[in-house]
Amino acid sequence: MLYRILIVNCLLLLSSASAQAGQKQPEGPFVFGYADKLSCSSGEELEFHLSSSAETVDLVIKRQGAINKKVFEKSAIPCAVHPIPDRASSNGCHWPVAFTLKVPGDWESGCYLATFSFKNLDKNVSSQVLFVVRSSKPGKNTRILLQLATNTYNAYTNWGGHSLYSYHDRDGLQGHRVSFDRPLSHQFSNWELPFIRWAEANGYKLDYAVNSDLEFHPEILKHYRLVLSVGHDEYWSSPMRDNLEKYISEGGNVAFLSGNTCCWQVRSEDDGRALTCWKQWYNVDPLYRQGDNKILSTLWSHHLVERPENQLTGVGFLWGGYHRSHGQFMDGPASFKVHRPDHWLFDGTGLKPNDRFGGKDTIVGYECDGCEMNWKDGLPYPTHQDGTPESFTILATCPARWAPGDSLWYDRFPKDRIGAAVLGIYTRGGTVITTGTTDWAHGLRGQDPAVMQITRNILDRLSNTRGESLSSQKK
Repeated sequence: MLYRILIVNCLLLLSSASAQAGQKQPEGPFVFGYADKLSCSSGEELEFHLSSSAETVDLVIKRQGAINKKVFEKSAIPCAVHPIPDRASSNGCHWPVAFTLKVPGDWESGCYLATFSFKNLDKNVSSQVLFVVRSSKPGKNTRILLQLATNTYNAYTNWGGHSLYSYHDRDGLQGHRVSFDRPLSHQFSNWELPFIRWAEANGYKLDYAVNSDLEFHPEILKHYRLVLSVGHDEYWSSPMRDNLEKYISEGGNVAFLSGNTCCWQVRSEDDGRALTCWKQWYNVDPLYRQGDNKILSTLWSHHLVERPENQLTGVGFLWGGYHRSHGQFMDGPASFKVHRPDHWLFDGTGLKPNDRFGGKDTIVGYECDGCEMNWKDGLPYPTHQDGTPESFTILATCPARWAPGDSLWYDRFPKDRIGAAVLGIYTRGGTVITTGTTDWAHGLRGQDPAVMQITRNILDRLSNTRGESLSSQKK
């Protein structure tokens, strides 16, 4: 163990030394930017920090939805080239403000993309900044809140040198701190956007928030009957989770149309403008030496933390894994097998025992969450030994498995485990549904009849109920 810690410390020192060299500016024309807030309400000011090889850039802002709606444009915003600081990935860029926008009062709650661009000869050079407008009157126009997985966006962004992953790091090393004060990439178009387009096209109105709003603006939760997580919602802070679990205990409903959800614990720093997560190198986290394991920035399901995500979502990544990804079940069905078709979740689908659905659109794909289970008379039952709530019911499954080497660092992970993506439900105050897969929204994009009907059942029932008993959730 000591040898391992010394190696990690040496790697971190090398990474730090390399970072001091800074990052070079692109050789070609460029514009980069970020905003000072991930979300805001009407009347608040949003500051955009830009660096560009052009003296001026143009701005167009569009609300993303069933139809992308242009809400703002401005030409000739003055710009300049600003250096990319040492450790920009970890500590931010600290560029000056190029443009300040006061969010108009008539802007709907939603996800907005600000596109900054300029012409260079015959080429259009551009970049985007994503932000959310929260409702200034939460719950007035809808009882459904969608929170975007912005922590995950940041964790995977390697702009400025590194992310929380080593595979695309400038030096091949894994970072442990990432800043929101830098240009960010995002996964919005792959998961949340297909859901939003389907929902709005089918008459559902949503209010919007981001991950950190669950931490810094938990007061908004009480105005909604249903909170949604869609896609790849991997990185959660302790306050985020505390506040959502309190919401559930008080009768609020949650639907995790997502996978790999709440897998890693992060700590917010710099008033929410940075995230720390040591992941598998938990023994290098400064809190490890202090014996404060409750907020140790590693797996939520790690035995030192003792707070598996199953307790929140009903399922977890330790009992799931990959399907048609990372070499696992690459010829798998990518669909759910139905075990309890009489449940209200399947109303109107016509599905029967052992029927499969969603394979055409690979709704079980990439990363999946499951639970430990036993089989009796051909039906799966959770063991509840992994933190899965006592009232959890397994409705459908599809096999999944960790990739070789993924889990070898964790001293309590069996190397031969085969898990499953689990679609299930439990009630503990409010009702919680999980699809156990990142790619559920792909079935909505592909207009899969069963996926669409199940999603309607979830949205219709849980946005109109608060704190129903478990017995009333079943036929």
